[in-house]
Amino acid sequence: MDCRSDSATTGEGRFRVNANGKLLEVWLLVRCVSCDRTSKLAVHERAPVRSFDPAELHGYHVNDPDLVASRLLDRLLARRNHFSLDWTGAWRLDTPSACPDGAWPVQVKVTFEDPIPVRPEQLIAHGLGLSRNEVLRRIKCDISLRRPTSTGFTFTVMARE
Repeated sequence: MDCRSDSATTGEGRFRVNANGKLLEVWLLVRCVSCDRTSKLAVHERAPVRSFDPAELHGYHVNDPDLVASRLLDRLLARRNHFSLDWTGAWRLDTPSACPDGAWPVQVKVTFEDPIPVRPEQLIAHGLGLSRNEVLRRIKCDISLRRPTSTGFTFTVMARE
């Protein structure tokens, strides 16, 4: 970003493809939320034309929205271009309104529509209305509760002691 802000939106989600001989450069155009200036994020720099999958290259030319989304979710692209995505309010845990009495323990499967990084401990605490300490006491999980994940996981809620 030109203004050194880490806030951006894709606007129309447009790619710019530039050919220099047998090498291609691909940029994703973004608009800064802070200063409203358009900047370009380097997706590919001086890459041989033969190294591109034809479908991917076509997606760059037609500004495929799924390709825009996948590039924005790419952690390496974010690190290389010095930006981060704000995931505030981007997830929720859908739970039944009431848990039947005597049905403990309850096993829950979490799936993600998009690979949004979230700490399972935070997701479970917010979704079930538990404190983080209570989550650590009552939840048995197949992954670490304190490490961010963007893939599905299952957990078991144990009865109150």
